[in-house]
Amino acid sequence: MTKHLLRRAALVAAVTASGLVAAAPAQAATTCSGTVSYDGTVSRGGSVIGELVIYYNTSNGGTNSACFYHRGAAYGGMSLTGVQIARCSQRSGEGKTCDIAALSAPDEGDYKYYAGPVGVTGTANYCVAARGYLQWGTGNVYVVDSGTQGC
Repeated sequence: MTKHLLRRAALVAAVTASGLVAAAPAQAATTCSGTVSYDGTVSRGGSVIGELVIYYNTSNGGTNSACFYHRGAAYGGMSLTGVQIARCSQRSGEGKTCDIAALSAPDEGDYKYYAGPVGVTGTANYCVAARGYLQWGTGNVYVVDSGTQGC
């Protein structure tokens, strides 16, 4: 296995251990536009380097999409970046653990500006959860986990 593939495999294992990747995909055709329902950032050395944004629109019984953007020093720098979003089975409990009912395919790759969009449909009156990550600098992985939102 090449060094790049080993690095990617280790990153996917780390994100999967704490994240969304495990369930069967339920991809929606989406764009990162609509009403912002969540916005979270991650910093390195006190400067923001990544931002996870969840959007909502009313199409298809409610559609939530997510993008993970490079910010600050990471903007324009090629790095392994990923994002994924899930529709939870619960209709309340913002901030609690998401019981995954539908899951987008993850978008992961070597990007300069952002990963995504990824999306799930049928989210009207349901919670959603998303996770975005960026491998930056000396190989450290910086993660933003939204927790359950939009309930």
